[in-house]
Order: sequence, then C-alpha cells, then structure tokens
Amino acid sequence: MKRITILLATLVCLASIGCAKRTTQPVQVGAERTHLYFDDLAGKRVAMLGNHTSLVSSSNGTADPSVTKDSIRYIHTLDMLLARGVNMVAVFSPEHGFRGTASAGEHVNSSVDEKTGIPILSLYSGGSARPSDEDMEMFDVLLIDIQDVGLRFYTYYITMVRLMDACADFGKQVIVLDRPNPNGYYVDGPLLDMKHKSGVGYLPIPIVHGMTLGELALMVNGEGWLSDGKQCPLKVVPCAHYTHQTRYELPVPPSPNLRNQLAIYLYPSVCLFEGTPVSLGRGTDKPFLCYGHPDMQGEFAFTPRECAAAKNPPQKDQLCRGVDLSQMSEDDAMRKHFSLEFVIDAYNQLNMGDAFFTKFFVKLTGQDYIQEMIMAGKSNEEIRAMWADDVHRFKAQRQPYLLYAE
Repeated sequence: MKRITILLATLVCLASIGCAKRTTQPVQVGAERTHLYFDDLAGKRVAMLGNHTSLVSSSNGTADPSVTKDSIRYIHTLDMLLARGVNMVAVFSPEHGFRGTASAGEHVNSSVDEKTGIPILSLYSGGSARPSDEDMEMFDVLLIDIQDVGLRFYTYYITMVRLMDACADFGKQVIVLDRPNPNGYYVDGPLLDMKHKSGVGYLPIPIVHGMTLGELALMVNGEGWLSDGKQCPLKVVPCAHYTHQTRYELPVPPSPNLRNQLAIYLYPSVCLFEGTPVSLGRGTDKPFLCYGHPDMQGEFAFTPRECAAAKNPPQKDQLCRGVDLSQMSEDDAMRKHFSLEFVIDAYNQLNMGDAFFTKFFVKLTGQDYIQEMIMAGKSNEEIRAMWADDVHRFKAQRQPYLLYAE
C-alpha cells in the first residue's frame, strides 16, 4: 500500500511540475477544482474539516460572496458545496472554531452553523480531540479544506492527522482539498524528539516542514505515522499553478493573531516567546510583530490588553519595552527563515537564567538542546548548525510525497 501511495504522489508531482511553468496564472486551490472530486461525493454523506479559511472564488458556486480581497470575491467552501447539491451532514472545526474567532487554546463547544443549519462538531473542546463513534457514523466521505501555515506547532495539521486516524479505523474516505503553504519555500528547525510529543508538536518533522497539508497527509500515510502504522483511504486534490516557491498571499487571516503576511513569515521565530515571560504582542494591534517585557529596554513600548483575540495575554496591562518588527519588509522576514535571534536577544537582556524558560518552550522547540545552548551563550548560527543534518535527511525523506516543484 505504501508503494502505491508513493507512486500516486509521484505521478501527481510530475503533472504539477509541468503546470508550474505557467507562472502568470493565479493559483487555483484544490477546493476550486471540483471536476477532480465531485464524482467521489455523488450519493455520499459528506463531512468536512474546515473553518473561516475554507474559501473558493465565487465563480465556483451560486452562493453570495462572503469575502472580497484584491477584487476577487470568495464564498465559503461549505456554501459552494451546498449550492452544488452535495449532501453535507457535518463540519468538524479545529482550534479557533469554525468561524475562526476563538482565542488561542480557548475551549470551543460544538454547535450548529447559523447560516446553514449544519452541525459543527468541535475537535478543540478538551479531551482527546478525536471524534466520537457516533460522529464517525454520520458520514461516508471526509473533505479536508483548511488553510495551514506550515509550522509544527500550528495545530490545524494535528486535527487533520487525528481525523485521518479515526477514518482509518472506520474505513472512511478522506479527500484533502489542498491549499498553498505560505511558508512552503523552505525547511528549517529541529526535528521533534517524540518524547516531547504534545498538542503543539505531533509528528517527527522540523518546526518549518515546507509541505502543504495534502503533501503532509500523504507522508503521514506513507510513513506509517497513524497509530499502529495503519493507513486511511486517502485522495489529495492538488492546487494548480503552484510551486513551493510561489508567493501566495492568504485572502483572510488563518487565525485571530496572524493578521497579515509579515506576521505569518515571522511566526516561526516569534512564536517561541509563548514559552517565555516575554510578550509577543498578543492583546495589541501587533501580535507576532513585536516582543517586549516590563524589564527590557528599548524605545518601543506597548501594553497588552485583554481582547476577543487574546484572553488574558502575557504581561496583561503591563507596560512593556522591546522591539517593533512591524516595519520589517516581507522580503527581509522571508530571508530570516526560522531564527533564534529574537529569543536570544530577550534572554540576554532579562538575565533571568533558566527562569526565562517555561516547560512550554521545549514543547515548541521539540528538543532539549536549544534551551541549553541559549543558556550557554551560544549564537543563533551555532545552534542552527545542530539541526542542519536533520533538515537534510528530512528533505530526502519527504521527497516522494511532494506534489509541487521545489
């Protein structure tokens, strides 16, 4: 079965490489390529994993557009499917909820979508985040259509893998409607030591894995990463006119605090502050675009406040001083890749020793040595050298599953 999966991935990859030469054509996401998957839905009860990022251009359906960006009008994939007569029976929602408004880590209850009346089954409401047997019996085919940003600690892929695992147990067809990865142009960071497996690190992959969710799903199946090495019935509908070097701007923020492209490019590096007492701007108008602490120095100052997107943010109501990253160009941020320089700067300024790090820091980095080397005074470049060979091996390991030219 593994050989068949790899062969299918390779054939699609060759086809996609041919299309990638047509760089003037806009990217077409998998959900918009209905001719490649609608036959699979005929006469079936269909569920989907999706949220507010599950958007297609309004030319793909008859529903009223819900989002307009750069003169392109978008509708929700769920609305498009219903308008085209697909028998939608349920929606599984990830962290932040179906409409993408819940704060990071916030408990999200199951509910009913007010617009469509479709049941919304939350997979981020505590417990195992695995659907119940009753939920699994509701549908025949699962569509996965959600915008990821390509980070090991960004939780949407974990929800996908858990659903794949359940579908393997119940023999349910999984169809991933692929979307570009805005951080898909590079691979960087340490591999997860699986002793640190958690809700922010689930697979033995680098912090920046450089894969789309469709490619990652193929790798999960092919490498036997589901429980007991099982596989689920899997199909990936690839994007058209996309390569890993395509610069893809998201039509909507993928989560409440990743509000623009610059934040998405800085996110791999700045997110590490979640494992420290340093604020990364949650509760301000610059989340993931600054960092600071009451005991740091700097002309830039900000005060985190509680808001809808940040319930009880770090350093709430405290005047913080630090660094404003919001004026950095997107090109400069992209060139930084995954960097420890921001964390090292704050660590050196605060002079707190190991009190600077919480247990969550190791969960985010996935390795013990990073904290140890920062405390030993090692530079960003010295620490990066530690994972260089792992990145090289991972890139070779993932190669059979890539659907797009690098």
